[in-house]
Amino acid sequence: MAAPVTPQPDPPRAIVTVRDLVNRFGSQTVHDGLDMDVYPGEIFGVIGGSGAGKSVLLRTVLGLRRPQRGNVEIEGRDITTLDGEELTAIKRSYGVTFQHGALFSALTVAQNVQLPLAEYRTLPEDVLRELALQKLRLVGLDDTAATKYPSQLSGGMIKRVALARALILDPQLLFLDEPTSGLDPIAATAFDDLLLYLQQSLRLTVVMITHDLDSIFRTCNRVGVIVDRRMVSGTLEAMLEETHPWIRQYFHGARAELARGAMAGRHDRPPVRPA
Repeated sequence: MAAPVTPQPDPPRAIVTVRDLVNRFGSQTVHDGLDMDVYPGEIFGVIGGSGAGKSVLLRTVLGLRRPQRGNVEIEGRDITTLDGEELTAIKRSYGVTFQHGALFSALTVAQNVQLPLAEYRTLPEDVLRELALQKLRLVGLDDTAATKYPSQLSGGMIKRVALARALILDPQLLFLDEPTSGLDPIAATAFDDLLLYLQQSLRLTVVMITHDLDSIFRTCNRVGVIVDRRMVSGTLEAMLEETHPWIRQYFHGARAELARGAMAGRHDRPPVRPA
């Protein structure tokens, strides 16, 4: 008698799916048949050389740009076919931080953090302030930061305020654009630790555009490398075995060798709230 066949669990369904993406600017083709999958609960890093189209990909996934061809699904809904209220509803479901924080200089920290709430919901001022304070505390800032202006903040504080604003609507999906760019190594490491803590404790899915090798090895479960206008995706271990010349040079260069030591046990530790 044949042994019973043990049913295999279904593979997890991607929370972000990109298929056959084409983006062009005039005669220049930036993406040509790019595919990408991001799965729930992972930190997915997007990397590539200058001009590879990392920011264009992000804008397309966020619904800020219509591609010439292809589909972009967030939680099963193709945003390339949506307009108006339907697209706005999708945008409310994720949080975003942009390069350099993109804080409004004329607004206080609290007002910057409150912006998505003020845009999408009608709440009393005292409730808005308390919710903003909660998110600032969550990213490691005390209440005194709330009344400051962006010009009074360090680079690391700006990144944390931007992250607090991205979390204000309690999303389960985060998009981070170069979150450690411009930070010194100590501040960048502190941000990586904060990201790992928040991702694990809040069960977030994170898509992170970055060129920071230390952050990639410390935080990412998988990466997607944009090369030749398409994407090669896999675990860091798989990327180390890739034979594509650019990928091999990137992950086997001197700086990558120094950063690789952070891989050991990085996702096996329980989340510890950074100081």
